[in-house]
Amino acid sequence: MSEPAHRVVGMTDDGTTTAATAGTLGYEQARDELIEVVRRLEAGGTTLEESLALWERGEELAKVCRRWLEGARARLDAALAGPEEPSDGDGTD
Repeated sequence: MSEPAHRVVGMTDDGTTTAATAGTLGYEQARDELIEVVRRLEAGGTTLEESLALWERGEELAKVCRRWLEGARARLDAALAGPEEPSDGDGTD
């Protein structure tokens, strides 16, 4: 599945900044990182700036996950619809 690339910046446990292209993350990678971001936000103990950076990273990761899930849904819908029958052009299909 080809996803558009969006540059996303996150924070490591020691507060340093890491950068990744959101389009290069698979669903599981984005989901796992999102879980970690939420855990860190819920734990507290971060500065306002760190919290804002985590929140922004979480929003981007959620978008990545949503795009992957929407793509998966479209693929499932297409597979469940099955192949379309070719029309013979006389309108009696």
